[in-house]
Amino acid sequence: MGQALEKEEFTPEEVARFSARLEESLEALERVLARPGFGVGPRTLGAELEAHLVDIGGRALSVCGEVLARARDRQLTVELGRFNVEINARVVPLAGRPFREFGADLTRMLARLRHAAGEVGGRVALVGVLPTLRLEELVPGVISPLPRYRALQHGLRSHRARPFRLHIEGEETLSHELEYISAASACTSLQYHLKVDPADFARAHNAAQLAIAPVLALCGNSPLFLGRRLWHETRITLYRQLTDGRSSEEESMELPSRTGFGHGWVRQGAHELFAQGVALHPPILPVLGHEAPLEVVARGGVPSLSELRMHQGTVYPWNRAVYDPSDGGHVRVEMRALPSGPSVPDMLANGAFLLGLTLSLMEEVEALVSRMPFRCARTNFYRAAREGLDAPLYWPGRPGQPLVVQPVRELLPRLLERARQGLVSAGVEPEDVEPLFELLEGRLRTGRTGARWQLDALARLEADRPRHEALTAMFERYLAYSEEGMPVHTWPDA
Repeated sequence: MGQALEKEEFTPEEVARFSARLEESLEALERVLARPGFGVGPRTLGAELEAHLVDIGGRALSVCGEVLARARDRQLTVELGRFNVEINARVVPLAGRPFREFGADLTRMLARLRHAAGEVGGRVALVGVLPTLRLEELVPGVISPLPRYRALQHGLRSHRARPFRLHIEGEETLSHELEYISAASACTSLQYHLKVDPADFARAHNAAQLAIAPVLALCGNSPLFLGRRLWHETRITLYRQLTDGRSSEEESMELPSRTGFGHGWVRQGAHELFAQGVALHPPILPVLGHEAPLEVVARGGVPSLSELRMHQGTVYPWNRAVYDPSDGGHVRVEMRALPSGPSVPDMLANGAFLLGLTLSLMEEVEALVSRMPFRCARTNFYRAAREGLDAPLYWPGRPGQPLVVQPVRELLPRLLERARQGLVSAGVEPEDVEPLFELLEGRLRTGRTGARWQLDALARLEADRPRHEALTAMFERYLAYSEEGMPVHTWPDA
């Protein structure tokens, strides 16, 4: 989210100065992206893994500060909630064995994190939405004490000028009005970053938008919240509703929420998405830096664009454009829709599927999007999040053929093969690819995603006990299998 904050509330004058700087930054970004050679180089991958801290009974444990103090590692950092923590994996080249490197890094960091959590009576939970949370636990005090998170809460809530309304219709229905964004701390994700040349950005972003729905259908791991059976990837709708800072007037005008799938296929490049973010969403963290970005560009330098990056960090599309000024500068696609968990092998396989399919679709994405209305891609995304492997998806046929709706289970076998070939063609060694796709094929064959396992386990366990007891028992088994590193499709029945 850019530079650190030192306060939580801002004056109208500060907002006005920040908005003016955003306009300067957009012009500076446009000039930098047009500079010959900017951001050109080998593709790289990065990853961020969010996790929950829980006690021995699987309940949220607000000890992030204590755990980080014991772990003492710069790859670990705070997140929105006091019971959340984030692991930042080392950036690796796409070519070679990136998933083996990610796996080793995540395994090492999780071991350190689990040891530190154990010293304060905690465990680390890798799950998209913490299923054991209760409404009374989602109080302001669970928000991390850093000013940026308190400023985010204040900015969203004050602009909205009314409580956040949470309404989710899934297998069951959940409705609440909440004063605070603390419930968003129930959500944790695995985010992959793909660095691409600026000239390739539009193709990469559009391909990721096409790819995410079938991938998410096979990767759901967030079916339970506040004791209700909801979407297979409840995190998608939960996070959207809890970061919706629109006023009543803005909502009546059908202006977009800060979290969403996007507004159309990208036609030009990364600048287009940054400009949309500035045009559509008012600043809520207007921290003004000292840099004059246009002067830096005029001198031939690479501007930090801290204000633009700060603002972009408060807009949450599921595939987000990132500008990074480090090492000469580059752009990347941040893929934010995958859930945390269930196990390290599962998360590596999920990333391999999403990245591989994105790389494969990039090769013909202009033709594909000409046959695929953007609204159909958006519909696909929310269907996959809600229904998982039971979702029917739109998918473009061959040239001259109409758009068709197919059960995602029928679509996935050939998309898995495309993703496998997409990685190999990009220089990923087959030895790094094959075990992960064998795992994905096993998951498809059994139909057992993380979401499906949780729902089935809960149904069996609550046959002879109240739901709250069944949730605790289910999650204890979940944690045990997850910590063992077992792929979810091999987990025993609860």
